[in-house]
Amino acid sequence: MGRTFHSLADPEFNRLFTDFRYTAYRLESLQRYGVFYEQDEFAQFMDGQERGEFPGIADWIEGTVRPAVQAGKRMHRVHVVEEPLSDYVRFECAWSYEHTVAAGEDVRVIPVGRGQWPDGLPHHDYWLFDSRLLVTMHYEDDGTFALAEIVDDPEQIVLANYWRDMAVASSMSYREFASRHGGRFSPGRG
Repeated sequence: MGRTFHSLADPEFNRLFTDFRYTAYRLESLQRYGVFYEQDEFAQFMDGQERGEFPGIADWIEGTVRPAVQAGKRMHRVHVVEEPLSDYVRFECAWSYEHTVAAGEDVRVIPVGRGQWPDGLPHHDYWLFDSRLLVTMHYEDDGTFALAEIVDDPEQIVLANYWRDMAVASSMSYREFASRHGGRFSPGRG
């Protein structure tokens, strides 16, 4: 294994999102993420408030997604989500995906029943940059970020490309997924 990052705010980790040349892909597998830059907003969502300022997502959109898309790069992700949706996934859809998709990120979803999983896909998150730089994302059981790790094993990189292609082929666009849910993910407890 290669370099590890113990903070999502690590400047070297964040350079991965500006230094890629063509594509940045993410597989998301959790039904709840407990990252520091969403805690206040998630609490507001759960209290039934409408979306207001969301600095964490605004920074992601203005500092990462929009510049990458304007430079002709592709940012895309597939999230395997269990239905019925967790409160966090509803929050992520309404307060994050709606806005990152509008900025040009290609967000895709694979809906599955609770406790089910798509055959052949891993149960862990990763980023794949330019089909050659693999970064596995590790989280605690409660969704708290633990560490990110650059993987330099060529076999694992090839496998991550295969998983990406399989996930994209098995997914639906975020917009299609949202329309299946009435186009709205209401704040408050589900």
